[in-house]
Amino acid sequence: MERIFYLSLILFVLYLSTAAIAMARNLEEESSGDTEFIKTSCQSTSYPDLCFQSLSSYASEIKKQPLKLAETALAVSMARAKSAKTYVSEMTDYEGITKRQHEAVLDCVEEMGDTVDRLSKSLKELKRLEDGESGEEFWFCLSNVRTWTSAALTDETTCLDGFGGKAMDGELKSSIRTHIVRVAQDTSNALALINDFASKH
Repeated sequence: MERIFYLSLILFVLYLSTAAIAMARNLEEESSGDTEFIKTSCQSTSYPDLCFQSLSSYASEIKKQPLKLAETALAVSMARAKSAKTYVSEMTDYEGITKRQHEAVLDCVEEMGDTVDRLSKSLKELKRLEDGESGEEFWFCLSNVRTWTSAALTDETTCLDGFGGKAMDGELKSSIRTHIVRVAQDTSNALALINDFASKH
């Protein structure tokens, strides 16, 4: 009797182990599929490597949902824009800054503020589509998202234009440009993913 009990216990443990391994394998395959979805979707953007790098860590939340992918891309872009705005704001006290550079920095801070505001509006509007907006309302929301995201991209370009010309060359321009270009690339990718989502409807 005792032997039968131990044999049953061993079989039960083996069953649990097998089930756990199968579950882990399924989760791994699902995770791999979610990551592959992001990688494939990012091919439609201007900066596919950056797109995948920025979004792959959110694979388990995005799964294979184009709307969630676009929302996440917008959220990443907005967070990057907030960080860049803070960085540029700190450059007003840059050592040796000229009057023209100071004006360009202030203008850039304003542009980045507009960028954050527009990306925030885009994200809120895109989230409305989760509630199942359809027909004319769907396309109205989507049009707003595209308009605001495109305008945010223009703001970022305008910031960089303020540092045009050789007189503005130097470490200040270079460091600001690095931050703003990254925001612009993320915003461009987000817009491409929004358009990709729209093309599926």
